[in-house]
Amino acid sequence: MIRWITPHYRMNNVLELDAAHLRRLGLDGLLLDLDGTLKDYGAEEVPEPVAAWVGKLRDEGLQLCLLSNGKTRRIERYARELGLPFVAKAFKPLPFGCRKALRLLGLERSRVAVVGDQIFADVLAGRLAGLRTFWVPPTHSPAVEPWFTQIKRPLERWVLRGLT
Repeated sequence: MIRWITPHYRMNNVLELDAAHLRRLGLDGLLLDLDGTLKDYGAEEVPEPVAAWVGKLRDEGLQLCLLSNGKTRRIERYARELGLPFVAKAFKPLPFGCRKALRLLGLERSRVAVVGDQIFADVLAGRLAGLRTFWVPPTHSPAVEPWFTQIKRPLERWVLRGLT
């Protein structure tokens, strides 16, 4: 049971991922969560360093796709800003959004990883879809998150402490 919520990799920030490291891991694509991973929940824009990081990975040949439980209209705006395909209303932790994103990218699941800030959404969805997973701490304070995310955070912290 615990393996379904255990990320394959942990890092402090998405900016730690570079194309050379991803290629050494055999990865050609990333499914990127948006809120809490690339930007603060409620922020109107993706921070410039993150947008530049996305552009650099794309320029180096990695295929990227936004994967969010958010509504289509909102996620589409960020996808357009970053020049990425997207899957909105992904219904994470169910694996269906991940599978749809794989089809969009045209990549085998062994070549793709999910990157996100929530154990019980991003990591679990990636694991259920047979993908590798990267976990990053949320970019924002839990106080700004919606109630349904806030209630999961204490259990996530407990799980993460147990994994170290």
